[in-house]
Amino acid sequence: MKIVHLILGMIQTGEFNNFGRIPEWDFNPNFIFKVLLAAFAGLLIGMEREYKGKAAGLKTNILVAVGACTFVSLSLKFFENDTVDITRVLSQVVIGVGFLGGGVILKKENAIHGLTTAATVWCSAAAGCIAAFYLVTDLILFTCLVLLVNIVFGWFDNKVGNDMG
Repeated sequence: MKIVHLILGMIQTGEFNNFGRIPEWDFNPNFIFKVLLAAFAGLLIGMEREYKGKAAGLKTNILVAVGACTFVSLSLKFFENDTVDITRVLSQVVIGVGFLGGGVILKKENAIHGLTTAATVWCSAAAGCIAAFYLVTDLILFTCLVLLVNIVFGWFDNKVGNDMG
């Protein structure tokens, strides 16, 4: 909240032209906590992918969640600025992660592999966005749901013999 008042004051006094040009050394525990929440969600999601030996495992899912959280957190600094649409960052996170997800999808002979991993990376980005908005309970439920889907339906796919992840 302090940063919002700072930005509004800078806009009113005309000092906004220096925003991003003068270092700010304030410690923001909220930002650190959000990033740690995102990293933990990415860790849990990535552990399942890592255990299954998939292309995008621990590091990828953690970094995607942390990156998404950071970009959204930066956009939230401009929440009360009428000339900035902070939802654009959310849409760009989705597009950027779609590009990453496309990199893990492969076609081998008559089968496509990596769709589940790509979708999981996409979900890690969503977890990072949820963490950026400080929706802790939603983040816990979302992360558990992603894990449940990957574990339960992964087991089901193995039993049926149709694993495409």
